[in-house]
Amino acid sequence: MFDCMDFLAVCPGEMLDFYTASPCMLQEPSLTACFTGLTETDWQIHRIAQSVETQSSSSEDLFASPLSPPPPPRTYKPCFVCQDKSSGYHYGVSACEGCKGFFRRSVQKNMVYTCHRDKNCIINKITRNRCQCCRLQRCFAAGMSKESVRNDRSKRKEKKETPKMTIIETYELTAELGCVVENICRAHRETFPSLCQLGKYTTNSSSDTRIQLDLGLWDKFSELATKCIIKVVEFAKRVPGFTGLTITDQITLLKAACLDILILRICTRYTPDQDTMTFSDGLTLTRTQIHNAGFGPLTDQVFTFAGQLLPLEMDDTESGLLSAICLVSGDRQDLEEPSKVEVLQEPLLEALKIYSRKRRPSMPLMFPKVLMKITDLRSISAKGAERVVTLKMEIPGSMPPLIQEMLEEMENLEKQKQSEEEQRADKNITPTHTMSTQ
Repeated sequence: MFDCMDFLAVCPGEMLDFYTASPCMLQEPSLTACFTGLTETDWQIHRIAQSVETQSSSSEDLFASPLSPPPPPRTYKPCFVCQDKSSGYHYGVSACEGCKGFFRRSVQKNMVYTCHRDKNCIINKITRNRCQCCRLQRCFAAGMSKESVRNDRSKRKEKKETPKMTIIETYELTAELGCVVENICRAHRETFPSLCQLGKYTTNSSSDTRIQLDLGLWDKFSELATKCIIKVVEFAKRVPGFTGLTITDQITLLKAACLDILILRICTRYTPDQDTMTFSDGLTLTRTQIHNAGFGPLTDQVFTFAGQLLPLEMDDTESGLLSAICLVSGDRQDLEEPSKVEVLQEPLLEALKIYSRKRRPSMPLMFPKVLMKITDLRSISAKGAERVVTLKMEIPGSMPPLIQEMLEEMENLEKQKQSEEEQRADKNITPTHTMSTQ
């Protein structure tokens, strides 16, 4: 019995095709008939030619066939929360990195947010940072799962327990960013002297108990606040690119960020041992005195924020960069050219990231912690807008003009909010109809 083979047999004068779909089992007598008239040399030449032809066809099959195209890149639906570009599926839904991180932090820290617009704020790429309450509500409505966050946290904890080599990355500022940092730091120091540069002095005025308003302290505080606002304007003009914006946008940004920057600055002059804050002329007031000077119900929230800044140990450069980032925020309302404002903010963010990581190479999370303070500042400023409205009714005269001008935007927002609430209340009142009986 011969081995199974497929071949083409050649006889004199004709070609006999013995190929079938399946291998043929041929007996020796049949082969003898097929090879009649062939010499040994002819058969060898035929076998060599067939072998070369087979190899050639195999090589053509191997190399001539085109390579299959690479699979297309995976695409995701826009973020279910804010419609920004999605980075994948996070906690059950398609979401961007911003909303993913916001939801994780909110769940892990059991955050409770407050909405100032009846919990129906529009959440999109531009407005998502304005109302944390509505953003979190939108996350849940989109289908984000708390349980997924807890499971993710458990996995992270397991990874942390596994000992690994600590790799410390090095960060260096480019020449351009180094120039930005130097300019911002100089502008901050020249418009806001540090605590150690001030000659502190105190006053005994209403230092024992909280009252609605101490007019003596208010007069002093309003005088200092006016001077501080002038310094904030001077600082803003020295932020790279700020004066290149339209005058309207410069005014809009200053009015929107002025209170944020003032609060950040006074909180960096907090002395926890005495529970006091020091103003730019050296006047040092206790918590009770600051309450009586006009802060009122805003006082405790400001002091809490000051206490939260202490572990960050921010220096003048970081405080200046954070102030500049607060100033040039492209999500402020009524901007003519928000895209230009965002372009100004990008190098400031990069500079703060590299500087903070270079200053604390073993603490890579310090940059996001510092950046998150902007959200806290905006929350305090929103409360500050409410305080401005009530304060105007408590003081005997008019508000100092510069303070009035800088804070009128917040006051307008507060009035708009009250008007919207009144309109909703009117809609909820159903008219009564008199029914006649016959």
